[in-house]
Amino acid sequence: MSNSPSRRLRVLTWHVHGNYLYYLTQAHHEFFLVTKPGHPPGYAGTVGVLPWGNNVHEVPVDTVASREFDLILFQHKAQWDDDRLNLLSETQRRLPRIYLEHDPPQENAFEQRHWVDDAETLLVHVTHFNELMWDSGVTPKRVIEHGVIVPEGVRYTGEKARGIVVINHLRQRGRRLGNDIYTIVNARVPLDLVGMDAQSAGGIGEIGNLELSAFSASYRFFFNPIRWTSLGLAVVEAMTIGMPIVGLATTELSTIIRDGESGRIDTNVSALIDAMQRLLRDPDEAHRLGNGARKVAMERFHIDRFVRDWDDTLRYVTS
Repeated sequence: MSNSPSRRLRVLTWHVHGNYLYYLTQAHHEFFLVTKPGHPPGYAGTVGVLPWGNNVHEVPVDTVASREFDLILFQHKAQWDDDRLNLLSETQRRLPRIYLEHDPPQENAFEQRHWVDDAETLLVHVTHFNELMWDSGVTPKRVIEHGVIVPEGVRYTGEKARGIVVINHLRQRGRRLGNDIYTIVNARVPLDLVGMDAQSAGGIGEIGNLELSAFSASYRFFFNPIRWTSLGLAVVEAMTIGMPIVGLATTELSTIIRDGESGRIDTNVSALIDAMQRLLRDPDEAHRLGNGARKVAMERFHIDRFVRDWDDTLRYVTS
């Protein structure tokens, strides 16, 4: 099969993280999303408000085995354990394949073995921290850092003397996502929580993907209370509009925010509370840190670099 640099590859994948998938489909290839009736999680196809391009197609689950693809891009353990064996034809199971791992290990921080233990599958991590923590055995691996599209005409203004926190289901997800830290800080610093089910933690509620940057822009800073996670796209998106980031100096965030240059990071929550209170008193300092955050985002997380990295990776596995 020809794999010329100009040929668009046919990639079978699943809708796992909507924003990430939207950025991924900026690559100049054809993406086919497995769908099920009713669009349950993981099989949502192109539902929702994201402006999908005409290179994104839906494939009903019962027709997958009869279609032709160039490679399979798995993004979830259930797809690897179940769909790979039960949806794909024998020929499709032999196609070049990538497993895109969105998270750090959840069961054991440094000893968990990744379920893809296969020298013929490429494991792609979204941060260097995640790659460091997973034990991936014989599976070859590489890191493709996030890339985001900067919303047109949206820039940080910061006139609202409050911080914003963007986390889905914070109360339900508990300590790992920093529900306890959010509660402690919120007693000392005015914060607004947005995201799915934010109301149950006293927050505002969900703001649509396309409206979030404009909604956030007037807040003085973005606060990330999460202990153990991948790098949230909401953090990167906030950085691109020039918003200062305050967060725990854990996981990949500790390599992205330089304390005093693009935001404030620490493992001492009291020190972070002091830093947030200073930003509320000093809008000029918040703007200075926000400019630093934007500079990092434009250098490290530009959509052009992300698309180039993915194009190189897709062509590598199919070559």
